Amino acid sequence: MTVTPGETVWHVLELLADERIGAVPVLDGERIVGVMSERDLIYALRTNGAAVMEWTVDRVMTSPVLTVAPDTAVIAALALMTGQRVRHLPVVERDQLVGFVSIGDLVKSRLDQIEQEAGAMRAYIQGDYERHI
Repeated sequence: MTVTPGETVWHVLELLADERIGAVPVLDGERIVGVMSERDLIYALRTNGAAVMEWTVDRVMTSPVLTVAPDTAVIAALALMTGQRVRHLPVVERDQLVGFVSIGDLVKSRLDQIEQEAGAMRAYIQGDYERHI
């Protein structure tokens, strides 16, 4: 799901609400040029009032965009998001958008990884313990 820079902010508001998502990548052709988030909308409304609903996305979106490559480690992406105070990152390969991750996606992935590592450690300890009895 993406939007273009020329679409209205109102359209993006409807999309975010209908899909229950917090942000959407903004593409100009196939090139990512921004991210439009709930936060962008709130800041624009606070500063400019309801008139922003008729504005185009390119007036409100966050740009330039922070991106990550598909092989970026989860912990590195989390560190980038925390350091830059963003909650969504486009995943880009060869200047093409190939994914869009939220901080929630990455936290879940990291927790799953930690649980797998803990399970492997428990299995190792139990197996090693039983051999020494």
